[in-house]
Amino acid sequence: MHMLSITSPDIASPCAAPASFNMARYVLDAGARTPDKIALQIVRASGAERWSYARLISAVRGTGQGLLRAGLCPGDRVLLRLGNSVDFPVAYLGALAVGLVPVPTSTQLTAPEITRIAAQVGPALVLAAAGVALPDHPAPVLDSAHLHAMRDLPPCDWHMGAPDRAGYIIYTSGSGGTPRAVVHAHRAIWARRMMWEGWYGLRADDRVLHAGAFNWTYTLGTGLMDPWAIGATALIPEAGAPLALMLKRFDATIFAAVPGVYRQILKDGAKLDLPRLRHGLSAGEKLPDATRAAWSDATGTAIYEALGMSECSTYVSSSPARPAPAGAAGYAQPGRHVAVLGADGLPLPRGHDGMLAIHRSDPGLMLGYLGAGDRLELPLSGEWFVTGDRACMADDGAVTYVGRDDDMMNAGGFRVSPLEVERALALHPGITDIACTEIEVKAGVTVIAAFYTGPEDLPAAQLEQFAATHLARYKQPRLYHHCDSLPRGANGKLSRRALRTLHKAPSS
Repeated sequence: MHMLSITSPDIASPCAAPASFNMARYVLDAGARTPDKIALQIVRASGAERWSYARLISAVRGTGQGLLRAGLCPGDRVLLRLGNSVDFPVAYLGALAVGLVPVPTSTQLTAPEITRIAAQVGPALVLAAAGVALPDHPAPVLDSAHLHAMRDLPPCDWHMGAPDRAGYIIYTSGSGGTPRAVVHAHRAIWARRMMWEGWYGLRADDRVLHAGAFNWTYTLGTGLMDPWAIGATALIPEAGAPLALMLKRFDATIFAAVPGVYRQILKDGAKLDLPRLRHGLSAGEKLPDATRAAWSDATGTAIYEALGMSECSTYVSSSPARPAPAGAAGYAQPGRHVAVLGADGLPLPRGHDGMLAIHRSDPGLMLGYLGAGDRLELPLSGEWFVTGDRACMADDGAVTYVGRDDDMMNAGGFRVSPLEVERALALHPGITDIACTEIEVKAGVTVIAAFYTGPEDLPAAQLEQFAATHLARYKQPRLYHHCDSLPRGANGKLSRRALRTLHKAPSS
């Protein structure tokens, strides 16, 4: 009899959040018991800005009080247009503390992009840093100066409630070409406890350095919320800080980044003296084996990889407690309930490729996509949420990532729909037909490329400038190719797969 490709939850894993719950209070509770401990260091070559847990908690609760005094009520949505600074997590937690629903967004989004988001979520307030594109929307805007003033207000009360109530909204690129609003419950943060042993090997005495910006959801979760929830110290480098030096100087014990950052640190081939570092973490895109091996050789430490998505964060990972076999992404985290499904929507025998899926009971799974009239939509195949990732599960439960089942692209850890990029670039008067796909430019390195037809080969600078007015930087193609025609199948459907085949990276 074949063993089905399904991993059941570990019944000993703490999956159910308390009946009365608030995400912000939970994140800061461990720190409240160690108020003088450093919660956050913003690390620079010239030194560090330090935030104790007492200072962080005071700022969060003061911000919550200020948001209430601004006339907001529990359930109202707050659009965050804040840059790479501590303002971002303080405002995010301050909103959650009083029952508001923060909507974190990238400052790279253009005015048209953020206007479409605001039209869907209907924010009651926009918190914005100077110089960031704002939506064409009637919601009032509060700047950073007003936000900073809130920190000195008396502490707000925690807004307690059901863990299943809406907590925050994040955006992910939909395969249909339109970014989708993912609504998560307060309980989603509790579910992240499954990553502590299932991926991080996280301890209260850790110093976690995340290479991303404050306002990226990968940083927000792995770099800030999770370390704070266990009472550890978060280290966030300022933009451009020399990461290898920061890791050593500030005694980082865990390093988190996307594969491209690891490649940058390793590019000169030098050995790295990081005596306090226990291991690295990688997510966002597939970690090349060559990068993993080079990091091990340079530092003597391992990198543990995770597979996830905005709708559930990470759910399959390698960890210090259970390293992944060669070629595999890892195992379902303890408490997760995942399967590999066949075309009939049923779990396949192990060793067969299929669609990776998450059971609807997973406590970290989103409440749903925000639809028309604020209706929540949770697309299911029976009892399963299908991720769009193809995978294979071995007899021991190890999951190997095979690829996407669609044409979704990956840009430095951000998933991007080719349809969204094509729709924007098709507005250029010199383009008659266009296809965008992710191509490999050298072993282990991919970029977004645009292939277009038109009367003439357009200057790349002109196309880059046009893309910059319509798309966030991470969505913009890095390469443009003028073509006589685009490959299409017998039914006339565009074949991005054929483009990827024609433009394979050199083998060396």
